[in-house]
Amino acid sequence: MRLSTLSSSVFTVAALIPQALSWGVVGHEVVATVAQMHLHPSVLPKLCAILESDASNYDRSCHLATVAAWADQARREPRYRWTGPLHYIGAKDDYPSTSCAFPGSGGWEGRSHINVLSGIRNVTTVLQDYQGDVATADVDEYVQDALKFLIHFLGDMHQPLHLTGRDRGGNDDKVSFDGRVTNLHSLWDTLLIAQRLRTLHRNYTRPLPLPDVENNLRGTIYDPYIRRLVWEGILGKYEHELSSWLTCPTTDRLHVLPLPRWQRVLLWLFGSKSKDGGLDVDDEILCPYHWAQPIHALNCEIVWPTELDQPLYNRISYTSHVSEEISIVDVDDLESFTRRKNSYLELDTPEYAGRIRDEWIVEKLLTQGGIRLAAVLNWLFADSTDSRSGNLLIRKL
Repeated sequence: MRLSTLSSSVFTVAALIPQALSWGVVGHEVVATVAQMHLHPSVLPKLCAILESDASNYDRSCHLATVAAWADQARREPRYRWTGPLHYIGAKDDYPSTSCAFPGSGGWEGRSHINVLSGIRNVTTVLQDYQGDVATADVDEYVQDALKFLIHFLGDMHQPLHLTGRDRGGNDDKVSFDGRVTNLHSLWDTLLIAQRLRTLHRNYTRPLPLPDVENNLRGTIYDPYIRRLVWEGILGKYEHELSSWLTCPTTDRLHVLPLPRWQRVLLWLFGSKSKDGGLDVDDEILCPYHWAQPIHALNCEIVWPTELDQPLYNRISYTSHVSEEISIVDVDDLESFTRRKNSYLELDTPEYAGRIRDEWIVEKLLTQGGIRLAAVLNWLFADSTDSRSGNLLIRKL
């Protein structure tokens, strides 16, 4: 079975870098909010119980968005410092924009199985094993952590620069955006989203299709952005491709008959893992490596400007006052975000930021992250006889 197998009897789809904050707080909260909108009704109370919220009052007090950025805050603490490498993955042969290897012949950087894709698999397994104890009053801290990490890691995976190790995922590459000095990673974490929030039209106060969905928005600054993702994305341009976002490749080679047992064992040992870059994280239901491949490819297609490897950058001068968008980005991301004259490559251009805006690249990534997170949580926690087979997935808006 696959996560994309939809059940007609339940809700269906509507007709790398330890020093960096992934997606910023806003991006992670957007992913979590989109996911919460698509949870089966039986799922959120269980999640709230694990997170030590009052499950009976979850519609007003329990929001996944409030813990979506916890993993970035926690890894600054000594006991969670080891989790830093779980936020990203990089291949040794990967060097966008000239080379996009995932992983390539050189394999992965760092320690084996300590990366964002393995992290998704590991915390999912923890939550899967915990199912028999969901209703208990006491929840072990490691289970709470696993849920918070899952919410966060699914977001990390959809930030392309968390899938490449070049220059610490772009943290070491200074660029200019609207005349301000920043770095490539921070640009994708926060500034592109901040620009969207600042320029949204007022008509995105339109109520969403279901009244209870409104409770998930909480009056945050990104409320209009969520409405746009729903009306123009989930119920618009993405309506007929949502199911494809959840598909995983089958392991046909393991089921071909009548291969002798010894040949099937050799295929498992030496062949099957190649489908997910040797990570052994993908199966027919959950496949983070398969989902991450096209996201990583964006690093060569658009994320990493070719000009960064050329000797001359755009020279600009910008002296007007600091815009209001500073108030909606993370304070930690403002360290190098100072307005001054600079000689760095300007990326607030029609060719770069304009293309990202027009093609809805960031919006699609955030929406994919939310849809996939919802599907995994529904598969893990929904009350249904077939939920373990991946038949119960996405709540209808």
